[in-house]
Amino acid sequence: MAWVWLVTAGLFEILFASFLKLSDGFTKLGFTIAFVVSAAFSFYFLTKAMQEIPVGTAYAVWTGIGAAGVAIFGIIFFAEALSFARLFFISTLILSIIGLKVVSS
Repeated sequence: MAWVWLVTAGLFEILFASFLKLSDGFTKLGFTIAFVVSAAFSFYFLTKAMQEIPVGTAYAVWTGIGAAGVAIFGIIFFAEALSFARLFFISTLILSIIGLKVVSS
């Protein structure tokens, strides 16, 4: 169940980073509130995951899901640049997350 908590935390990390951008420097109240709520959920689920998953692995996977997810989210929804190099490195990040899951006990 800890890995479910960790993936959920990572998904909320994608949301809070996206809402942070959309809050426009905390000037848009709705997106600012969405940022705070999604950040709180992200940290809550990360805390739950860390009860069973080693802190180094949990943190690396959480930030990896967030980094890869926000990069993909930015490409799709914020018209950020898409290049072979960017996709290559996002792919290596995702493979690293999978690798950490495979080698974690």
